[in-house]
Amino acid sequence: MPVPASASLERDPAPGDRSVVDRRGRPLRDLRLSVTDRCDFRCTYCMPESRYTWLPREDILTFEELERVVRAFAGAGVTKVRLTGGEPLLRRGLPDLVARVASVPGIDQVCLTTNGGLLATHAAALRAAGLDRVTVSLDTLDPPRHAAITGRDTHAAVLAGIRALGDAGFTGTKLNAVVQRGVNDDEVGALVRFGAALGAEVRFIEYMDVGGATSWSAAGVVPAAELLERLTAELGPASPAATSPSAPARRYALADGTTFGVIASTTEPFCSTCDRSRVTADGLWYRCLYATDGTDLRAVLRGDDADALPAVIETGWRGRDDQGAVDRTTVADRGTAVPVELLRRDPHLEMHTRGG
Repeated sequence: MPVPASASLERDPAPGDRSVVDRRGRPLRDLRLSVTDRCDFRCTYCMPESRYTWLPREDILTFEELERVVRAFAGAGVTKVRLTGGEPLLRRGLPDLVARVASVPGIDQVCLTTNGGLLATHAAALRAAGLDRVTVSLDTLDPPRHAAITGRDTHAAVLAGIRALGDAGFTGTKLNAVVQRGVNDDEVGALVRFGAALGAEVRFIEYMDVGGATSWSAAGVVPAAELLERLTAELGPASPAATSPSAPARRYALADGTTFGVIASTTEPFCSTCDRSRVTADGLWYRCLYATDGTDLRAVLRGDDADALPAVIETGWRGRDDQGAVDRTTVADRGTAVPVELLRRDPHLEMHTRGG
C-alpha cells in the first residue's frame, strides 16, 4: 500500500547526529550531486525524445565550487555523496572531484551512478581517487534489447565496465534495472543470477513517471509485489534482508545467500524516510525528485555573500515538507508527470539534469 501522506520517521536522529531535520522529522544525510546534464545513452524511460535543451556550459559548477557545496552539506549532516548526471563519466577529470569530495570532513562514503559505457577506462583511477562504491545501470542481458532500450550498441562495453570494478578492487557493487512490462520483465531472474556470479547486488526499480519519462504509462509498471512473486517463483523463497531504514530498496535474500533489492518508487513510495536531496550540475538544489522549484546555490556561491551557503542549506532543509512520490499516487488518471514542451523550457525538470 502507498505510504500515508501523514507518515513520518519512526525515530529521531541518533544522539550526536549533526543532521538538520525537516518538517516531517527527516534528517539530511544523502546528497546526489550531478556533475553534468549530458548523457551518451538515450534510455526510453529517461531520455526518449529526439532533442534536448542543455544547461549553458558557463553555468556548470567548477570542481572547486562543487567541493564547497559538499562541505556546506556535510556541515548540515550529509555523510554520503553520490556523483551522478547525466552520465558522470562524461565530466573530464572526475577522479579529481572524487578525491576532493572524499577529503571533506564528515563524508563517510563517496559513490557513483553510471550507465557503465565508459567505466572500464576509468574504474582503476576512480578507485585510486577514493571512490567507495559504484552503481551501474543494467536493464538487460540481451545486446539487441540493450540497444533498443538505450539507443546505443554498447552492451559489451557496459559488461566490461562491470567486470573492471572487481579488477579495480571495488566491492558492494549494485546493478540497477528499471523494469518495464513487456520490455525486460522476463529477465528478472537471469539478472539476479548474473549479479550474484559477479558479487554484485541487483536492484529492480519500478518504472517511474519522473520528468523526462515522456512515454510513461501505468501499464508499463510492474508493481513490486508482482515482481517479488515472479522472482520467488523462479528462484525460490526469499526472506527480508537487513536494510537501512532510509534506503530506497527493500532487500531480500535467497536460500543460497544471494541478495537483491526492489525499489517500489511508484506503487509503494518511501517518502516518509527520504533523507536525500539533489544538486544539479549548475547548482540548483532540489529537496525532492518530483519538486518543480529549487534553490539556486550557484547564485550564492558566485554572489557577494558566498559564506551564507551553509545557512541557506540549513534553512532550506528545515522548511522541507516534500513527499512528491506519495502525492503522485493521489493523481487521478495518472500519466506523464511533465509534458515535453515544459521540459524544453525548463531542462531542470529533466531526470538526467537533476540526477537519479
